[in-house]
Amino acid sequence: MAVVQYLLAWIFASVLGLIAVVKRRSNNPQASPEERSSGECLKSSVTVSNAECRSAHDDVDVIIVGAGVAGSALAHTLGKDGRRVHVIERDLTEPDRIVGELLQPGGYLKLIELGLEDCVEKIDAQRVFGYALFKDGKNTRLSYPLEKFHSDVSGRSFHNGRFIQRMREKAATLPNVQLEQGTVTSLLEEKGTIKGVQYKTKTGQEMTAYAPLTIVCDGCFSNLRRSLCDPKVDVPSCFVGLVLENCDLPHANHGHVILADPSPILFYQISSTEVRCLVDVPGQKVPSISNGEMAKYLKTVVASQIPPQIYDAFIAAVDKGNIRTMPNRSMPAAPYPTPGALLMGDAFNMRHPLTGGGMTVALSDIVVLRDLLRPLRTLNDAPTLSKYLESFYTLRKPVASTINTLAGALYKVFSSSPDQARKEMRQACFDYLSLGGVFSMGPISLLSGLNPRPLSLVTHFFAVAVFGVGRLLLPFPSPKRVWIGARLISSASGIIYPIIKAEGVRQMFFPATVPAYYRTPVSSEKMTKKADGRI
Repeated sequence: MAVVQYLLAWIFASVLGLIAVVKRRSNNPQASPEERSSGECLKSSVTVSNAECRSAHDDVDVIIVGAGVAGSALAHTLGKDGRRVHVIERDLTEPDRIVGELLQPGGYLKLIELGLEDCVEKIDAQRVFGYALFKDGKNTRLSYPLEKFHSDVSGRSFHNGRFIQRMREKAATLPNVQLEQGTVTSLLEEKGTIKGVQYKTKTGQEMTAYAPLTIVCDGCFSNLRRSLCDPKVDVPSCFVGLVLENCDLPHANHGHVILADPSPILFYQISSTEVRCLVDVPGQKVPSISNGEMAKYLKTVVASQIPPQIYDAFIAAVDKGNIRTMPNRSMPAAPYPTPGALLMGDAFNMRHPLTGGGMTVALSDIVVLRDLLRPLRTLNDAPTLSKYLESFYTLRKPVASTINTLAGALYKVFSSSPDQARKEMRQACFDYLSLGGVFSMGPISLLSGLNPRPLSLVTHFFAVAVFGVGRLLLPFPSPKRVWIGARLISSASGIIYPIIKAEGVRQMFFPATVPAYYRTPVSSEKMTKKADGRI
């Protein structure tokens, strides 16, 4: 039955691609085929036992390492459900980052589900209604399919640090949530079970804290994840970040993606007077900022490729000199199910930030975990809890794998290449999205997190490939064009299949066949008895 389903999906993708070819030719018969509690919170008192300094917050259910987007949202969510939560964050001052600034509509819906939607208020957040795509002097606007939602539902863009501080403050208002500034140095393990953490306080004092469940959310540079997963981190590129001031984007309340050479450039508002610019530079090395090479690169290579409406503001931002860089990391989720511990956020799973999907994945994961933990009154039986939470890794897949795969695939398609087949795929993608209707609505609903369906993603991806082949073969095929078309299909397969393999074909497309999918919670009474050794 599954084979028939996927055969039909392939046929549908082919038909969709061919329809796109026909529509494009009817609209333009002459078209050429070339053409992401402010300050210090309550200070922990300590107790000393057997020469060990232990946190006064030992009587907790969950320790959360890190209070970024994932950690703060998780702390509030579990605290609201009655869990006693101890959050340990390295630095509780407002973060200053150049990513984690755009929340997709799907992520905003998760924020509402978690009761955190007011955290985008009072931070000068800007509403985002879609994207504008630019290539070779042409542009097309892609609007989010928001017609069926409340008028407040849209994307949001903002200063990442302001958003995080709002969530920290909201979590800290709960009496059963304690935020502490400190640096976690290691996980405390006993007979294969994580019992808690060892950390240094703000004053440098070595402490230990214990809880039945430790959730590690210490971000993309996590130094704790190695014992909890197989971290295969890839760094395909770096972002160079600037802030443009007092300028208007060509399309208000839209993210802007420039299909530039060698790779995409992003623009989006982060306040009523500021526009974030992120220039993608392939590889792990970027021009030096200190000796002026970066400014020269931005002016000579990048500036000529951005829309003329924001050219002057871009040059002014370069001249101002507040240029920052950050590596773009990608890491598939490959956890080692460990009793007493769980990974979340960027410490667990990362994707290229081109599509702005990281916060949506993190918030969706929190909803899944919250729903799994709600039936449990106690978390004390670590092995049983770990076995039960294996279902988390499967239940998160529809949203996570769709956004992860799309991010990786789009980055490769949107980046320039000397290969003619890749050039054709890039142009085909732009033209396909420009057709409007189902051809733009489908992909943008995937990008926005409103339609987290992996099969729909694969269908549209190969529809673009078929569309590209159709552009090559019409009106008259030639041996050269047939060869390029065959290589285009091969190139498309080579882009998406490795990403799907890393995500897990079975979990992504056939989650119901994974035994963990059907795990049910052990009764709280039974879990308590097991923890006490009575059964």
